Amino acid sequence: MGWFYGFKLHLVINNRGELMSFHLTPGNVDDRKPVPGLFKSLKGLAAGDKGYISKKLTQDLSEQGVEFITKHRKKMKPANHTSFQKWFLSKRAIVEAIIGQLKEICQIEHSRHRKTDHFFINLLAGLAAYVLKPRKPACSLKGLQTTFLIPN
Repeated sequence: MGWFYGFKLHLVINNRGELMSFHLTPGNVDDRKPVPGLFKSLKGLAAGDKGYISKKLTQDLSEQGVEFITKHRKKMKPANHTSFQKWFLSKRAIVEAIIGQLKEICQIEHSRHRKTDHFFINLLAGLAAYVLKPRKPACSLKGLQTTFLIPN
């Protein structure tokens, strides 16, 4: 075919593995750009990977009621995370498990769509299939009666 057009799927999940928000961007868009919109109606503690590091983004999310934490890059000064925040950051791998399920079980990764409409239908059907799954990867919070990300 001679051409390729890529997308990035940005996901926000809570500690129960439930999909709270998602945003699709073209592959050439900075990862940090869609984040404020992803958390627009949410508040609480959130963890992101190193691609989302930005002081301005952290401040903007703080104003929205979201405490956003990330691991630091090698040349960065380490942040003073509490032991709970460090534990919470270690649970970020759950997102990778969910992405794996979306690709394998819900079949959202397909590279032969001939029409853009078919791509979007396949993506939305895969996300809907994940939402309807009875068992999702989750983070056990025994003794805590909270969800880290909750709707405003």
